[in-house]
Amino acid sequence: MDDHTGRNEAVALTPRLLASGGFDLLYREGMSLIEEVAAYLDGEGRASSQSLSREASFVYATESMRLTTRLMQIASWLLLQRAVNEGELSPDQARAEKAKVKFSALPSDRGGPGWDELPEQMHGFIEKGDRLFARVVKFDRIERGEEKPDPNSENAVAAQMDKLRAAFGK
Repeated sequence: MDDHTGRNEAVALTPRLLASGGFDLLYREGMSLIEEVAAYLDGEGRASSQSLSREASFVYATESMRLTTRLMQIASWLLLQRAVNEGELSPDQARAEKAKVKFSALPSDRGGPGWDELPEQMHGFIEKGDRLFARVVKFDRIERGEEKPDPNSENAVAAQMDKLRAAFGK
């Protein structure tokens, strides 16, 4: 809040996040998820998928491909952004390369025959992948100027501070 005007000022955090240590956290989270999913699909996931019904096997194969595709798109984006942060690529070069990475849309509806039979761990990886993918796509859109942070949206930090004040009576 600006003390002089008494109004909230929106701060564009995404460019700062991408150029700061916040990107490192996103990068580590993304690469860690990629490694976890790869190990799962190659090991435990492969073994558990063999006992699934025909419908569930089809859903498992479809979701495995979707998840792998989204994670590879995320990896490409993260590696390009890291190259910019480390001075290996200019922002313009990275934008040109990122334009070649076409983000696929998240499936709008999931479910149907076999969905509930998928291993719980697979459901978890799909959810984590979706959340990470949505964050990266949002950062990418803001970086490209296709989307701006909504100054009227709830400020997450302020909302948490309000909850703490309410809980502790200050």
